[in-house]
Amino acid sequence: MSIHVQLAPSALARLHAQQRNSTITSIIIAILVVLLIGITLLFILLPPLNNYTPEIVTYQAGADDERKIRKPDMTRTIQRKPTAPSTSMVKVIAANLASATAIPIPKIDVPDPSTSFGDGDDFGEGWNTADVGDGSHQFVKLPTTMRERCSLEDRLARLDANGGNQQCEAAVMNALRWLKQTQNDDGSWTRKNKGAMTGFALLAFLGHCETPESEEFGDAVTRAIVYLVNLGMKNDGKLATSPVNSNQWVYEHGIATYALAEAYTFCSNLGLSLPNLAEVTQRAGDIIIKGQGESGGWVYGYKPTNSGDNSVGFWQIQALKACKHTQLWEDKDFKTVSRKALEWLDRVQGANGAIGYRNNPSAKPGLTGGGILAFQMWGQARSKNVRNGIRYIHKNTAFDWDESANLYYHYYNAQAMINRGGEAWKDYNEMFRDVLLENQKNDGTWQNTVSKHSKGVHMQTCLATLMLEVYYRFLPATGAKTR
Repeated sequence: MSIHVQLAPSALARLHAQQRNSTITSIIIAILVVLLIGITLLFILLPPLNNYTPEIVTYQAGADDERKIRKPDMTRTIQRKPTAPSTSMVKVIAANLASATAIPIPKIDVPDPSTSFGDGDDFGEGWNTADVGDGSHQFVKLPTTMRERCSLEDRLARLDANGGNQQCEAAVMNALRWLKQTQNDDGSWTRKNKGAMTGFALLAFLGHCETPESEEFGDAVTRAIVYLVNLGMKNDGKLATSPVNSNQWVYEHGIATYALAEAYTFCSNLGLSLPNLAEVTQRAGDIIIKGQGESGGWVYGYKPTNSGDNSVGFWQIQALKACKHTQLWEDKDFKTVSRKALEWLDRVQGANGAIGYRNNPSAKPGLTGGGILAFQMWGQARSKNVRNGIRYIHKNTAFDWDESANLYYHYYNAQAMINRGGEAWKDYNEMFRDVLLENQKNDGTWQNTVSKHSKGVHMQTCLATLMLEVYYRFLPATGAKTR
């Protein structure tokens, strides 16, 4: 006998509903468990994910797919301080650099770097006249004529626009490297007339805007400044190693003062505090101002005679212009001395435009370029003196390396002619540039037998370097337009 229990239809329906609910609940619980496990794993793996830094790679478009992609080597360029001066010099001067790294040369926007001369009245003026935006450029306080050499882009543009080429830049660099290699342990150059020879080298470095913070030449520049400051401190401002009763010391002092004053302008602009630099520069400049003769010229020994030796005087005139740029003096301090100097040159200039050593311009008129440069530097670039002098140089100057390439004369001619511009400069540049480049030796030096006033390889190399820096060393602000 079997007993069969049969559920009522309503009870059976409720049973099926419970079964469905249980199934759904189980599914939901399973899903939640899976999500919980996933979240747990995510938290476990999250720190490694945060610490992961993706590699930056570069590739060349169109490269073969099989070529390996390599990470670029990322390096940070850090430039070092100049080395400390020798112990014999530390007691006199020490460089207090503003930064442990070299300051990069600023990029100055010059829309038209061509030689459109004639926009100003004074070769060497123009303090803070450029549009420099927020004023953050390192060399903003330099005179406009000096600032242009400190932008690599503009320097190369002016080199090209003014008739130079890449060979000129390469030649300058080779010469500067030779100078760096031949510097004495005390920061000077050569064995004799160290004041002048150090001044020449320092001018060559500064002409390429190599300062105490330059990466390659900063040490050499710093040591040269240290040497000249030490020399002036020992000799009450006199920047010469020759005895004061000799003819050479006045030459030495003028050349060295020129270099030291220009160095002060750079250092002051860069915020470099060099103890005694300002003091020695002022003493040296005062010696030149007080040493001007009654005639307006300068002679050996800075004697107050009514005469003048222009070979001596031109270095004093250039030095005073550099002193004026330092702003260590009042402008009035230079008005009388510059006026008297130009009046002397006007008196000794011949009717043909030539300027010689002393009163007789027909004797040795090779220094005509120096006289013309003096007029251009001190606000008389449009004068009759300049026009006549440029015409004389244009007609009577040659540059044959073995016959007429006297670098002492042509150092002045190159500056005077590029400042004049026009056909006079174009012809002169074509005459000297390639000849000078072709005669540089493999070690970066120049030396010929024609330069009677600069027989040594050091002086000739410095003069030649300054000639090849003329394309950008000073921004010509006066003279005839080139177009």
